[in-house]
Amino acid sequence: MKTLIAGLALTLAAWSAQAKDIVDTAVDAGRFKTLATALKAAGLVETLKGSGPFTVFAPTDEAFAKIPKAQLDALLADKAKLTQVLTYHVVPGTVMSKNVKPGKIKTVQGGELTLTTSGGNVAVDGAKVSATDIVASNGVIHVIDSVVMPK
Repeated sequence: MKTLIAGLALTLAAWSAQAKDIVDTAVDAGRFKTLATALKAAGLVETLKGSGPFTVFAPTDEAFAKIPKAQLDALLADKAKLTQVLTYHVVPGTVMSKNVKPGKIKTVQGGELTLTTSGGNVAVDGAKVSATDIVASNGVIHVIDSVVMPK
């Protein structure tokens, strides 16, 4: 039994040492290039590589493509506004899908996201959640199909 517990502890330690942070997990997924560019432009990469934990509602490249190019370019050029938008997608702590309840949830930006559920589907300020519980070493990512804007 002692050997089994020691083996399990080593396996868990090796797994956690190999787990990537939120930024690296998103970049490796290949669907978040615009988000990665935006995080760099806002100077938020190191923050989201920090210890966290964070819950990120991550818009895909397709979600960013819904924003007209001129508007997206302007947003990427305005560091203060970009920071507000990106931190509006981040919630402190780790919120797994099984713990999501309809209602408001405070963001790192200071505003509140509205979570709704219907027929097993979850939406965040109207953006549909298409994938959940992508675990990283410092939190969790939930994929959304639109960029949500602070009120």
